[in-house]
Formats: sequence, structure tokens, C-alpha cells
Amino acid sequence: MDIHSSLKLPCGAVLNNRLAKAAMTERFSHSDLKPNQKHYTLYENWSKDGSGLLITGNVLLEPSHLESAGNVVINESGLPELKKWASAATANGNHCWTQISHSGRQTTIFNNLRPVSPSNVKLKKLGFFAKPRALREEEIWELIGQFAEAANISKTAGFTGVQIHAAHGYLISQFLSPNTNKRTDQWGGSLENRTRFLFEIIQATRTQVGLDFPIGVKLNSSDFQKGGFSEDDSLWVINKLDELGVDLLEISGGTYENAEFLLASNVRQSTKNREAYFMDFAEKVRKQSEIPLMVTGGIRTLDFCNSALKEGLLDVVGMARPYLLYDHFAAEFLSGQLTPESFSIRTGIKAFEDMAEAGFYNLQLDRLGQGQKVDLNFSPARSAFHLVKHEFVKALANKFGG
Repeated sequence: MDIHSSLKLPCGAVLNNRLAKAAMTERFSHSDLKPNQKHYTLYENWSKDGSGLLITGNVLLEPSHLESAGNVVINESGLPELKKWASAATANGNHCWTQISHSGRQTTIFNNLRPVSPSNVKLKKLGFFAKPRALREEEIWELIGQFAEAANISKTAGFTGVQIHAAHGYLISQFLSPNTNKRTDQWGGSLENRTRFLFEIIQATRTQVGLDFPIGVKLNSSDFQKGGFSEDDSLWVINKLDELGVDLLEISGGTYENAEFLLASNVRQSTKNREAYFMDFAEKVRKQSEIPLMVTGGIRTLDFCNSALKEGLLDVVGMARPYLLYDHFAAEFLSGQLTPESFSIRTGIKAFEDMAEAGFYNLQLDRLGQGQKVDLNFSPARSAFHLVKHEFVKALANKFGG
């Protein structure tokens, strides 16, 4: 078994190879919050480069809770554009799954001054996030239905699967963590109650899309925060996901308050040296579960990929930022012509590091979406400023139809 091997998922769907482009927020949509030519161009080119699986960036449930001002919101009115996106993204016979998400309290003040969350715990991040209000129970059930309906729309549009985003501090992750879920009803308190929202979403989604349509989940190994969602919690959840028949589990970690998924600041040097930031946790998962496993973060060499796949430590290799550092990353990586080098953007100011990283890669996405080549010469300051400007200007355009 190596990276070129096919993979049959529990639902019966088959990935042509084991390389997956992990989700990265595209921020391309206009005020209509629909896919456009940048999405089509970007994903058609990625499809042609040969990845077995492409996972879109955050596709949101509603305009009032955007993760970014450029998110796509999924609904039936956008079906024509969603179909074009799906068609472009699967042009090479590969899979492309929508990553379905709700940002919850991680909605900026540019989009919503009173976002929702399991509880009214404010996000501490540069003053860009307002204090949320706690969801009412009827709203929780409505959101469960929205997740399932979004998956069904994805299927109708021609996407070949969905990934439910339960990581990185977004709404489902907020339910999972005792730091952000202070509820005393059936949706909070015990781990069983805190996971109810995720499990109900998976079950409702399966009912909507059927038994032969892939459902993936992205889950934190932990939040890397004291008192938060822990590794033990995550392992318990994974056992339940196995029972629910989830087709692919992607392991990640962190939240906006500790952006492990972006900066890997808590990763030991020994782990970095061996590649795959979350491989230690993946090995724990493998000891207790046979759920198909995707690991993203830090992987860089083809030899490591093939070795880990051969040993059965993972089933799918997830990579993200290398797709934005090279014009034809997947094709050159799969052929053995390219080993991506480490690349980081640093401002020297801790509070702005993840903003600079996100802004830099957003600039690359925008270039690739226009059919241009990668340009690595954007400064950290410009990158950070670009992201703030993008959120503010796009948010105004969304509100006033620009």
C-alpha cells in the first residue's frame, strides 16, 4: 500500500489515491454568498493535478454566521453555482467534499454583533469577536436539520461527499468543549451530553444522504487549552463515530484562541522532525479503532507518507498549505519530483502571527483562483493587513450589496 493506492470507504465509495487536499477557507464569494469563477478555476486546476480527495473550505449554513466575509453559504438558491463548482472540482474523476460548518462564536464583529454559541462565553481574540448568546433548544434542533439539509444539497449539486467540521473552535467544537459549553440541559455537562449535537447531526445527515454517500468528520485531538476538550474526550468520541459509520475521520487540533492547526506552536520538535504533528494521537486512535483516518499537519515527504500508509498508521494523507506554495503541488508531489519546504510568515508580534499566516495564504488562494501563479513575496505586515481589510470591506459589501 502506498499513496497511489485506492481506498474503499465504509459506505462503498472509492478514492483513487490517498492524497487529500485538506480544507482551507477560500474567501472568494461576493455579496450573494455563492461560488463564482475563482472557485471553478481553483478547483478544476487542483482536480487536474491528481489528488484523490479535495475538501472545500468552510461552507456555511447561514449568512449571519460567516467564518469569513468571503464564505459560500449553501442553500437551494445557489444550486446552479454549486453544480458548476462540483463539476469543476471532480473533473479528473477525483472526489470533492464540501466542508460544512457553522462558526458560532467565531463569527467576527464585522458579520454579527450577537452570534450564537452553546453558552455566552466570549472569544478572547483582538476584540474582533462579540459576546455570543446561548442557543435555545429549538434553535439547536433547527441547526441539526440545517447541517443535514446542507449535506443533501451538496449531494444534489454533484459533490461526492461531505465533511462535518467539528474542530478548530467552530460551533460543534464549542459544544464539545467544557470551556465554551456551560449548559445544564441535555446538550451540556457530561461528555455524553456535549457530544449529542455532533452525533445528532451525523445521524440526521445519514438519513438525508443515504448509506452510500461519504460522511467525514474533522475533529480536534484536543483544544490545547486547560479545561478544554481533551485527548481522552476525543478518543471517546472517536469510538462513537466508528459506531455511527463515519467514513473518514480527519485529526487536527486547536481553536482561534490557540491556533494549533495554523501555527503548530505546541508541537514538540521531535514530533516536527518525524513529520505529522498529530501522528502520536493518530497512533492512539489506531489502537482502539479501525475508522478510516486522515492526518493533516506537518507531513512533507513522500517516503514518510508511504511508510505511514504501509504500516497502517493512517489511511489518507492530508496536506493543505503546500497546495498554495507551488503551482502544481499535487502532480509534482505524487510523481516524486517535489518535496515541499517549510515556510512560515512571522510578524514578531504574537497576537498577529496567525492573522499574518492566514492573510498570506489568502493572497495565494486569490492568485490561484484568478489563474495566476504563486507569489511568495508578500510581507508579514501586508499579509496581516490584507486579512483585516478583506474582512471589513467584504462585510460591508455583504451588508449593502456591493
